[in-house]
Amino acid sequence: MLLALGALLFAGGYLLGHRPRPQAADDAAAKEPAGPSPASRQVPPKPPAAGRTRQEPPPVPSERYPEDEVIERVEPPPGPMPPGSGVRLALVIDDLGRSLEDIDDLEALNVPVTYAVLPFESKTREVVTRIRQRGHELICHLPMEPQSGANPGPGALLESMTRAELWQATETALAAVPGAIGVNNHMGSSLTADAASMRTVLGVVAEHDLFFLDSRTSAESVGYRQAVSLGIPAAERQVFLDSDPTVAGIREQFHRWLAVARQRGAAIAIGHPHPTTLEVLAEEVPRAREAGYEFVPLSYLLDYAGDLQP
Repeated sequence: MLLALGALLFAGGYLLGHRPRPQAADDAAAKEPAGPSPASRQVPPKPPAAGRTRQEPPPVPSERYPEDEVIERVEPPPGPMPPGSGVRLALVIDDLGRSLEDIDDLEALNVPVTYAVLPFESKTREVVTRIRQRGHELICHLPMEPQSGANPGPGALLESMTRAELWQATETALAAVPGAIGVNNHMGSSLTADAASMRTVLGVVAEHDLFFLDSRTSAESVGYRQAVSLGIPAAERQVFLDSDPTVAGIREQFHRWLAVARQRGAAIAIGHPHPTTLEVLAEEVPRAREAGYEFVPLSYLLDYAGDLQP
């Protein structure tokens, strides 16, 4: 019996000592797929595009916006919207080029919208094609160097570039947004304050018979004045709708836009395809139309440019 017990203990020890080991986990990190590259161009080399696999693309980097034109603080009125008969509004939506759904959301507003498309984003070509097929107003949203050091994105126009490099980079960006009838700046608080750089960029704009919208990301911007001096149809932004991206902040800026337009007869606002911006626009645009405000393409307000800035 003792012999049998010993045999059992020996067998159990053998099994415990030779238990199969779990298979080692594969520690080789999978390489993230590279993001799409823009069409090849001579200058400048494109910063690498990040891979975009999320259904909701991350927001495009932006600058801290300067204060809008100084008027009294405007709270959304509790009652009926102030009447706007004869008052015209131009709505520009920047930073497009990453999502086709943005176009559908903006079309649902049932008013003219000017679509500003970044030239080298993941879906720039598809977005441009759809905008043109549906007959919307299209402009090229040119990435330009900011003061903050933030990355303005692929194909950015930089102050360090030579005149030839700036010219070529502008040509390449415009070629990536075929059918654009105008241009505005993405970021650019540094470049738009540099008269020599802007004169070069606007020289290309003039050659293509385009107009220029100064987004005024800097109070020191000379873009509008340079455009006028070159005989280019031009305008300036009055209000950023979503510098405060909360629903309350966007709603306040929307009513600020209406107030500026009532004072001047017309006003230009820039927004972005953020969910909160689209939510507020879906609520406020119909109310503004009912109150008599007229939404028009940006190109309709170019003749107002000289009156919009004191």
